[in-house]
Amino acid sequence: MSRKATIERVTKETQIKLSLEIDGTGEAKICTSVPFLDHMLDLFARHGLFNLQVDARGDIDIDFHHTVEDIGIVLGQAFKEALGDKKGIRRYGQATVPMDETLASVAVDISGRPYLVYHVALPKVKIGEFDVELVREFFQAVVNNLGANIHVNVMYGDNVHHMVEACFKAFARAMDQATQVDPRIEGVMSTKGKL
Repeated sequence: MSRKATIERVTKETQIKLSLEIDGTGEAKICTSVPFLDHMLDLFARHGLFNLQVDARGDIDIDFHHTVEDIGIVLGQAFKEALGDKKGIRRYGQATVPMDETLASVAVDISGRPYLVYHVALPKVKIGEFDVELVREFFQAVVNNLGANIHVNVMYGDNVHHMVEACFKAFARAMDQATQVDPRIEGVMSTKGKL
């Protein structure tokens, strides 16, 4: 079973092409014109063992908002398409990741019901030119377009870069777990018979 998807999104604000292979090896080729997001997507692919290619251009002369949000939209759509009918997937995934002084946890339920819980107390600062407020926008876009429950929590931390990076690493590991096929599961992991 090939669990791959390629999604293209073209608007007046962004042009994005994203290819995802769920059963990958962590290979990434990322070019978004948003350096910090490139770094986060690269480590997301590596720690989730997803093969991911992203080529994005956007109106970054205004700010990074449209580009970051639209990449979240396309990533959510790619996972949804690649998972197909979701037969055999574990559905749930959870990971807690330390990064120096920071501890972050992400829990995922690929339920078909979008809901984001985001308990990440970041100061309103920039990492390089990247507004950290955009992290929540990214996750909200993924949630809405994948149709998943995602809970992102940072229990503690001081360094903002570490806090965001730990979130993306935990998200990667939780998604890897939730998307894995378990041969013991017949149909989908739901008493309703549908996700």
